[in-house]
Amino acid sequence: MTKIQKAVENQAGVSNVKVLFNASKVRADFDPSQTSADELARVITDLGYEVLKVKVKELA
Repeated sequence: MTKIQKAVENQAGVSNVKVLFNASKVRADFDPSQTSADELARVITDLGYEVLKVKVKELA
C-alpha cells in the first residue's frame, strides 16, 4: 500500500493520494496539465499491480 502511495505521490501535479487496499482503489487529486489518470494507472501497473478500471471525476 505504501509503495503504491509513494509512487503515485511522486508524480508531478499529484496530491491527496489515498490507497484503499481492501476496496482495491486508489484515489488522488491531480492537475491534468501535468499528468493523466492513464499515466497514474501506468505507474501502478509498473509496480506489478493490475488496473481494472480508470475513473476520473472532474471537480466543478
